[in-house]
Parts: sequence; C-alpha cells; structure tokens
Amino acid sequence: MSKLKSITANCPIDLTINILSGKWKIAILWNLSKGAVRFNELKRMLPGITHKILTMQLRELERDKMIYRKVYNEIPPKVEYGLTEVGKSIRPVLKSMCDWGKEYKNLI
Repeated sequence: MSKLKSITANCPIDLTINILSGKWKIAILWNLSKGAVRFNELKRMLPGITHKILTMQLRELERDKMIYRKVYNEIPPKVEYGLTEVGKSIRPVLKSMCDWGKEYKNLI
C-alpha cells in the first residue's frame, strides 16, 4: 500500500519514495516503459505478483498520475495500461537504476 500522506510532501525525495513505494511499482513502471499492455500480459511479466496486489498497485499509480487505464468497449472487456506523460518522465531514472544494478552486480 502506498505510504503517500500528501502529494505536496516537503522533501522531493520523500515525494518520490512515496509515489514509488510498494514492492512492485518500479517493476510495473519498468515494464510499462516499453509500451502499453493489458492486465494479464502485465501479470505474466511479473512472476509472483497476485491479482489483488497488481490491481492495488495499478490503482495507486493511476491515482498518482503515473499511468493511465484505458477501457475498450468490447466483449470480453479489454483494459490496457500505459505510462502518462508524467510517468514517461521517470524513464531516465528507471534506466539509471537498471544501469547501476548491472554495474553493482559486476562488482560483487
């Protein structure tokens, strides 16, 4: 669950941590940074995540304007998730985290 107390947190780092807090949020954003996907496709990309937790994390990211949810008027219903413009702005941060992780892995 998000620990976001106020969207206007005093410290920018606290705000960032509050938005990204949650075991799966960074992984969700990383996968969505490659393009919009449907719910079940995203669930397959995240082995070990439950339906309930994925739904909860997606709702929090949507509430924080990081992702959008698009519902198509079809039977069966089709729902797609993708990054908003605000969400796209975190791509360089995610890339830096990925690069750092690769370097760290080579150091240990």
